[in-house]
Amino acid sequence: MKKLTLQALKDMKPGNIIMSGEIENSPQGIYMTNSRVGDTLTWVAKRGDYHDWAIYVGWKEWGLQRVLQNGDKVSSTDNIKKLIDCDDEAMNMYRF
Repeated sequence: MKKLTLQALKDMKPGNIIMSGEIENSPQGIYMTNSRVGDTLTWVAKRGDYHDWAIYVGWKEWGLQRVLQNGDKVSSTDNIKKLIDCDDEAMNMYRF
């Protein structure tokens, strides 16, 4: 996916995984906790029921399913934009 847009969100089925990946738990990556600095985090972006979406993050060893079920929701706009390139309309649909 090049850039997440509102139209792309509308075209997706609810519950679809938009994108996922891995990033370092650090100030240069996604700094979610001061424990385990430098360890790898898995993140997953998921479309909600009403053209909304959210990103969840957890430790790499958890796997995608556990991150979706028990991961922390990314709530920093800067961190969201580090993970997903999105336009303003799509960003406005983020479920904080």
